[in-house]
Amino acid sequence: MKMLKSIAIVTPGGDAPGMNACVRAVTKYGLSFGLKIYGIQRGYAGLLENDFVEMKSNSVSGIIHHGGTILKSNRCKEIRTEEGIKKAVQILKQRKIDYLIVIGGDGSLSAGLRIAKKGISVIGIPASIDNDVYGTDETIGFDTALDTAVEAVDKIRDTATSFERIFVIEVMGREHGFLALDIAAASGAEVVVIPEVKIDFDRVVKKILFSNKKGKSSMIIIFAEGAGDSKLFAKKIESATGLEVRVSTLGYIQRGGEPTGRSRILALKMAVFAINLILKNKKNVFVAIKNNKIMSQPLWCLKNRKEIDLKYKKIIESIN
Repeated sequence: MKMLKSIAIVTPGGDAPGMNACVRAVTKYGLSFGLKIYGIQRGYAGLLENDFVEMKSNSVSGIIHHGGTILKSNRCKEIRTEEGIKKAVQILKQRKIDYLIVIGGDGSLSAGLRIAKKGISVIGIPASIDNDVYGTDETIGFDTALDTAVEAVDKIRDTATSFERIFVIEVMGREHGFLALDIAAASGAEVVVIPEVKIDFDRVVKKILFSNKKGKSSMIIIFAEGAGDSKLFAKKIESATGLEVRVSTLGYIQRGGEPTGRSRILALKMAVFAINLILKNKKNVFVAIKNNKIMSQPLWCLKNRKEIDLKYKKIIESIN
């Protein structure tokens, strides 16, 4: 094992609760083996601006319970270009970084794959509230986002019941409906609308009218943001049923807040596994959890799309 490896950590793209817990664990565990750890500020934008800071044990003190990321983040368009990737690789080589640890979602890890193809050793750690990373059952932050959203939906249901209204609740999920499905399952929502499935408007209306005829005066519809215009959808429902429909958008509250114990523990396990991979000179893989077991997956498999379980959707709507 080559001693005193130099590692850079980056948290690009959308933040997820538990990222700080992961940065903390990577730093502390890495330092215990004599590794040199750097944090890259503001995601890939900071990488391209050569904005590095050396991480010490006290750099990550008192952050395990905080949401977001102390390293900050940024949606960097330049990293999507060939010129951006080349610049990132040049800076990492100039700084003599042995490993780049990318903590982020599908887009961030995919950029890490492109960097790896240019000769940089990369380890990915999936952190995303969308849970849309292929090859892993769960991502850091998903459990927290789920709990936050379900708590909000439960409160909205109280109002829906009191005023006998239908509520369309828009949740995050621009391309995937994994979060929306689990929110619907956990909150007992009667209908869930996701990007992967074309809206069957007539079926939704029939279910609402049938439930209303049976005496059910309020309903919850979970609507993933990428499925269309939730406000237009609500107006069409109101027009077709004659019932009162309201829209509530949960927005960025799903991203923030203190990470749950589950998100913190997953962050710890993935961080430790990542450092152990580096100590074994493994490279160009990302850490995953499959069937409750932490393992590594090759970065190239990120080209695959994580498929939604449509049977799960049918079960949710059939019992609620």
